[in-house]
Amino acid sequence: MAAEKATREAFGEALAQFGKEFPDIVALDADLSRSTMTKYFAQQFPERFFQCGLGEQNMIGVAAGLAASGKIPFAATFAVFASCRCFDQLRMSISQPRLNVKVIGTHGGITVGEDGASHHAIEDLALFCALPSFTVIVPADAIETVQAVNSAITTEGPFYLRLGRPKVPHIYKEDYQFTLGKAVTLRDGKDATIIANGIMAAKALETAEKLASQKIDCRVLNMHTLKPLDEEAIVAAASQTGAIVTAEEHLLHGGLGSRVAQVVTRQEPVPMGFVGINDLYAKSGKPDELLQKYGLTVEEIEKAVKSAVARK
Repeated sequence: MAAEKATREAFGEALAQFGKEFPDIVALDADLSRSTMTKYFAQQFPERFFQCGLGEQNMIGVAAGLAASGKIPFAATFAVFASCRCFDQLRMSISQPRLNVKVIGTHGGITVGEDGASHHAIEDLALFCALPSFTVIVPADAIETVQAVNSAITTEGPFYLRLGRPKVPHIYKEDYQFTLGKAVTLRDGKDATIIANGIMAAKALETAEKLASQKIDCRVLNMHTLKPLDEEAIVAAASQTGAIVTAEEHLLHGGLGSRVAQVVTRQEPVPMGFVGINDLYAKSGKPDELLQKYGLTVEEIEKAVKSAVARK
């Protein structure tokens, strides 16, 4: 996992490449193209790029109109604006008519860092998962991001891709094959399962390796698709390992942990643990400092696994 790249960077490069293959792709941005990386698409296809300025809600409406006209619009902005500022437009203009709009939220979670609480998207996944017809994806690395973008292009319907600001380690090799709605077993194990996505997938792997030296054998699942959820993989993990811990860069309410718990309690109840952001907004700080302060660490995942295993 030596190589590193930001998922937002991988998205921007991929969209520009896919633009050559799919002439119906158009891109929209809200005055943040240098940060969301739609700048690469704009440079190659200026006639297919729409700069909407500081008007995110209007951008969603324009994207809906383009989708209704047969285009494949990618509407990009920071995740906090895409979700919180635009929720009514997402609901009325995209979700209800089930239009083929791809919403890209970059700078997800608290690893936005010094921009502070106003820019930390920690509610976005709960909000997008609440919208009927939306597919919701949280890629774990740059390689997975490229394939998720391709899946969004070739699959009809509304999508939300949550991407990050900082560089993250590659956990996949170039021959990795992404399958929409199917979790990836990054590591097998029999004593417990850690289910993670986004930046927490690499931390889950690191935790499993650490626990292996303590005779606790952990399965690690990358639940890159949050909606539709891979219920089969969750039930198998509960049945075969007897304990589940989720890890996410999001509020504990309404995100990965909540969605996994619904499946577990309904189909295969086992002890569970949850690593995520508690009922609060984070302060401004460097990304690594914030992850440490708010418990999104290998140490916290390790504690949660040991607690769940003890309750088996």
